[in-house]
Parts: sequence; C-alpha cells; structure tokens
Amino acid sequence: MSSTALPLWLKFLDQTSRIVTALTAIAILYTRSAGVVYFVTGAVLCVPLVKCIKKAIRQERPLQNSGRKVTYGMPSSHALTCTFFATYITIACLQLPVHPTLPSFASFAPLVVLPWLFMIITSRVRLGHHTWPQVAAGTALGVCCASFWFKLWVDDVAGVRTTAWEVEAMAKSLLGQWFQEHGYIHFQHLET
Repeated sequence: MSSTALPLWLKFLDQTSRIVTALTAIAILYTRSAGVVYFVTGAVLCVPLVKCIKKAIRQERPLQNSGRKVTYGMPSSHALTCTFFATYITIACLQLPVHPTLPSFASFAPLVVLPWLFMIITSRVRLGHHTWPQVAAGTALGVCCASFWFKLWVDDVAGVRTTAWEVEAMAKSLLGQWFQEHGYIHFQHLET
C-alpha cells in the first residue's frame, strides 16, 4: 500500500514504534519509577523471544511486501509488544494503586490503550505487514508474556520488586544529593 494513498489514521499507526518509544521514554522520565522501568524491560525482553520464534517458524510476510528483502512475520513483533504494553497497563490499573507521580485518572489508561491496541493490530494487516494469523499469534504471546511478567512483579519473585524499589530509592537519593551539591535544588528542612 503506497504511503501517499494511506488514510491519515493508517499513516499515524504506521509510526507506532516511534510513538510508543517516545511515550515510554516520557513515562520513565516523568515517573522515575523502578516499576515502570521493570515493565518496559519486560517489553524489551520480548523482542529477542519473538525474533527466535520467527526464525524457527520462518513464515514470510504477505505477498504485497515481496519487493523487499524476505523477512518473517509469524508472530507479529508489533502485535506482541503493543499487546504486552496494553495487557500490563490494564492489569496494573486493575490491581495496583496509581503511581504517586501520576494523576488519579491514570487508572483509566486502559480506555485509551485497549482501543489503540486494536487499531494497531488492524493496521498491521491493512498496511500489508502481516496476516491475521500472524497478528493473532503476536497478540496471544503478548498477553502471555505480560501476564507472566506482571506476576513476577506482584509476587516479588527472586526479590525483583524489592530490589527495584531499593535501586529506585538509592538513585533518587544520589540524584538528590548531586542536584543539591550543584545548586540545582534547595531543600528547606522543617522542624516538627
């Protein structure tokens, strides 16, 4: 499908990787949360997993992309990663308190991410990047990976959550000291 003939919504969704990457970086910088970094790490770790599966299955992308180098499309990496994000965010909103740096309406994030996920998955087929079975496989794998990754966090398997919180506290302390020493932040000590 020629990019000039694409409807605006498909042009937007064709840039999903860039948009999600930028929004993820903003979320990490804004919240400075070990939990958010852990969540993003899970999504990043899905990439080598899906690449190994693609090499094992070796199912090519749809024929309309035959002008390019042969690449494999089963399962869809975009569907897996975006489903990981949408699933993890939805489960977190249902089971965890809203992070203190975020407004309370952040608990309604699934009302945005789930329809966006559906549009992304649909766009992968409409743009000719994948077939429906390829995006279905990516979606199923994304749900499984996100559910597993969230369970590791909630159950504090191998102390992953505890360690992340300790690293977050240490980083905030070190950054606070550095900023204070360099005159960027002035703290007032209040006596009680």
